[in-house]
Amino acid sequence: MRRITRIATVGLASAALALSATACGGKNSSDTGSSDSKDASAAIAYDIGGRGDQSFNDAAYAGLQKAESDLKIKGAEAEPTDGEGEADKVQRLTELARKGNNPVIGVGFAYAPAIKKVAPKFPNTTFGIIDDTSVTGPNIANLVFNEEQGSYLAGVAAAKVSKTGTVGFIGGVEVPLIKKFEAGFTQGVKDTNPNAKVLSQYLTQPPNFDGFAKPDLGKAAAQGQLDAGADVVYAAAGLAGSGAIEAASAKGKWAIGVDSDQYNQAGLSKYKDAILTSVTKDVEDSVFNLIKSVKDGKPTTGEIRYGLDKDGVGLADSNPKYKEMTDVIAAVEKAKAEIIAKKINVKTAP
Repeated sequence: MRRITRIATVGLASAALALSATACGGKNSSDTGSSDSKDASAAIAYDIGGRGDQSFNDAAYAGLQKAESDLKIKGAEAEPTDGEGEADKVQRLTELARKGNNPVIGVGFAYAPAIKKVAPKFPNTTFGIIDDTSVTGPNIANLVFNEEQGSYLAGVAAAKVSKTGTVGFIGGVEVPLIKKFEAGFTQGVKDTNPNAKVLSQYLTQPPNFDGFAKPDLGKAAAQGQLDAGADVVYAAAGLAGSGAIEAASAKGKWAIGVDSDQYNQAGLSKYKDAILTSVTKDVEDSVFNLIKSVKDGKPTTGEIRYGLDKDGVGLADSNPKYKEMTDVIAAVEKAKAEIIAKKINVKTAP
């Protein structure tokens, strides 16, 4: 797998990706003249925080790794740059497509404007975008999730384990996507314990997206909520969420992870005992499935939604301490069944 670093992203045109030959029959090309240029290849362009965030981006990377292993394709990765604008994303996606990668997947809603511009120029290339339905086209796949449903289950668990009756929610950036996490979590808490208090805080406001990238912001916010009486903190904040987990661990309180099963993330191993559970999004399979559809010659496009009914979102049970909480698990499973049966309608906005 070829990875383009944050520094090298600016010079994508000269990066030696050595990847070409799309599943749709694009023209072969290679900066290095490598003889493997006829191999199928796929690319992902990371969101803020990049690979190594122990969360959203790493889940997408896992899907690319799986495709490399199971489908015998080559993978390319492109990192974001600090403070980048739309033109940088357009250049990144354009160069990945020119290299023959197919599909090209933008990890995160921030890629919507760039994909809208780039996709029509490469009609034989499938473009995937995770967490966005605003941009559509005949060669665009919208990979979206019912985050509010998984967050509802987290709210049920938080309310059940809380001893103070106060829990916290931390959103990375106040955008509609993250408000889905807040809405589901708050509803799950209140449906379980109407007297519970939910402290909510957003780290930054758009166009400042540092709230997805800076752990110190998440740590400070979590410390504030813990000092205010919260004994469970749920952060939907990408890399910044690791700071919230660290803060909860230091106080001997519970943290709830997001996107990936953060209990099993190597970079968070020193705090794992504090990670009660994680709200998971099957970003890994969404990436893998799109790559496979292209390789099979039947590229999937349009809205592809992953919810509780398809195990596209859920609640991880990797922590042995969580597995011992039979009453909590029973309450979560009951809520899950009722959401799938549409007996519970989970809100998508606070």
